[in-house]
Amino acid sequence: MGKGEKSAAGKRKADNQGGKGRPKKLNKRLNEEISSESETENDDLKVRKQREAEEDEEIEETPQEKKLRLAKLYLEQLREEEEKKAEDEAFESDLIAGRLQEDVLEQKGKLQRLIADEIIAPDPAEIRLLRGHKLPVTCLVITPDEKHIFSASKDCSIIKWEVESGRKVQKIAGGRKGTEDRHVGHTGHVLCMAISSDGKYLATGDVNKLIMVWEAATCKHLYKFTGHKDAVSGLAFRKGTHGLYSASHDRSVKVWNVDENAYVETLFGHQDAITGLDCLGRERCVTAGGRDRTVRVWKIVEETQLVFNGHESSIDCVQLINEEHMVSGGDDGCVSVWSVSRKKPLTTVKQAHGLHGDAGLEMPYWVSSVAALHNSDTIASGSHNSAVQLWKCGPGFRVLEPLFTVPVNGFVNSLKFSNTGKFLVAGVGQEHRLGRWWRIKEAKNGLYIIPLKRQSKESTAEQQHNNTQ
Repeated sequence: MGKGEKSAAGKRKADNQGGKGRPKKLNKRLNEEISSESETENDDLKVRKQREAEEDEEIEETPQEKKLRLAKLYLEQLREEEEKKAEDEAFESDLIAGRLQEDVLEQKGKLQRLIADEIIAPDPAEIRLLRGHKLPVTCLVITPDEKHIFSASKDCSIIKWEVESGRKVQKIAGGRKGTEDRHVGHTGHVLCMAISSDGKYLATGDVNKLIMVWEAATCKHLYKFTGHKDAVSGLAFRKGTHGLYSASHDRSVKVWNVDENAYVETLFGHQDAITGLDCLGRERCVTAGGRDRTVRVWKIVEETQLVFNGHESSIDCVQLINEEHMVSGGDDGCVSVWSVSRKKPLTTVKQAHGLHGDAGLEMPYWVSSVAALHNSDTIASGSHNSAVQLWKCGPGFRVLEPLFTVPVNGFVNSLKFSNTGKFLVAGVGQEHRLGRWWRIKEAKNGLYIIPLKRQSKESTAEQQHNNTQ
């Protein structure tokens, strides 16, 4: 063997020896790969064994046993469904029973939701002012779904507002004197308005003795009612119907059927101009008699009236709290709460909005508007002392406790709670809705939307507990 052959053989031998002596890192990596592959194979083996075991169990279960097992599962499922159904039915029946009980109490005038203590005084920054009328706002209504507000003014116009955005949806412009025959709308100060409980009809009344009926959704003019001999000062729809009551400075109350576009009857009794009117579900209405200083409840079916005395001067506004109780306000500065079963007020707060005038010549601020959150213990009153006052009716409506005031500058000519009590709207002007005794120049003619948030009952109870300590 030559020298070259030996060298080649030696190289091959060295290569073989090098194959036996691979680096440890490479061996470790190969071991890890083998180990992971082994683990995967073991996992697959376990899954296969588990499947085989389940198949064996199924094979071991006879058809009769399988039917029995499935029947038990089905019966168990049926039992669970029936239990859930029974719980739902019990819950629904409780709700229905609760509603029926509320309806009965409401019809009897005994329903009173105690929410006054839960209402929180609003942050002034959250109160919105909607401006659009050129002259003082005299009246307003909130639609039953709480999405819109209608307002009217001494400028003879009617505006429909969207609550959420505060924008004007539609405006029915007022007309000039002498255009009554051709103008669609009012040509005199609008003093009152009402909306039906289904939100279908809007009725408005003015100083020209006219009542206009509109389609609330479109503001389309439908009817014009005539018959009053003086300014129409109060309007109200009977809840759940399209029966309309109107009151006038001619001292009469008239009943109308809007569906039939028909006059029904006239009621007499007041000795002076009627300044306010309200009604709920019963076939009766309540009126404020102005300077005759009486509140009257008119029982339409019985053709009788109940007369209530208590104010020392003109009664300018009245609202029903429920079917058995009402609240009134007058230029004697008093806020009074009444029961239909008593001729005198259950309670009266004198100087409800304070006094004004020079020393020795002080006089109370007139109460120009009142509102009630129906079937609750919460009412509100307005004047021209730059504040709306909220009140809590105590047990049996025999006490009125002040809750808080809301800053509002101007004459508060109209107040309305939304149906759910989520907000209160104040119609404000530089002048009183029925005259020009004073003028507040710095006031802005418009609507104030006042949010009424509530705290939880637990927080209220804790606060009351802390107050008693």
